[in-house]
Order: sequence, then structure tokens, then C-alpha cells
Amino acid sequence: MDCLFCKISANEIPATVVFENERVVAFEDIHPQAPTHVQIIPRKHIATTLDLGPEDRSVVGEIFEVAAQIARDRGVADDGFRLVVNTNTAAGQTVYHLHLHLIGGRSLGWPPG
Repeated sequence: MDCLFCKISANEIPATVVFENERVVAFEDIHPQAPTHVQIIPRKHIATTLDLGPEDRSVVGEIFEVAAQIARDRGVADDGFRLVVNTNTAAGQTVYHLHLHLIGGRSLGWPPG
């Protein structure tokens, strides 16, 4: 498999990792859209949200818990932040490995895109 995020998760490609455990890795986005822009991924390869199964429920919950902790650690929790999951091309997904964008540190407009 030639998945960029799997390679980051396996430490085959360098990244600025801000959190990792046996199931989840979080790292700085290489093209940040805000002062805080972190990618949070499961180590398990899941291509899109459409590929999630019942066995993935706990890791999805853990990804959101990690996002909340990083938001607190980065000082963006109180002012607000955005969590984004893009699914497939029209939504802007470019890496087909489930990932949660944590974006904060500036005012974010709505609707996005």
C-alpha cells in the first residue's frame, strides 16, 4: 500500500508529530490553513468515512478525544476551533486515509468552501 499517512504513522516519512499512541497519531499539517492545523489519524488504514465499520467506533471516538486535548494544549479550545473530515474528491479529500483536521487560532467563516 502506498499511503502517505500510513507511512507517517510508521515513521517512514518525517512529520512533526504532536501526539501518538498505539492507535492514533497527530501531526502538523504541511500546508496549514490557520495557526493551528493538525491532522489526527488512526494508525489503522481506513480510506474514508464510508469505509468505517463497527470495529472502528472506539478509534473514531479516540480521535475526537485527542483533538479536544490538542485544542486545549494549543490554547484554541476557549475561543473555538473546527474539526473537519473530508470524504472523497468533491469534498476535498486528497489523502485517502481517514483524517480529522483540527483548525484554529483565527476566526473561521461559515459556510466553509
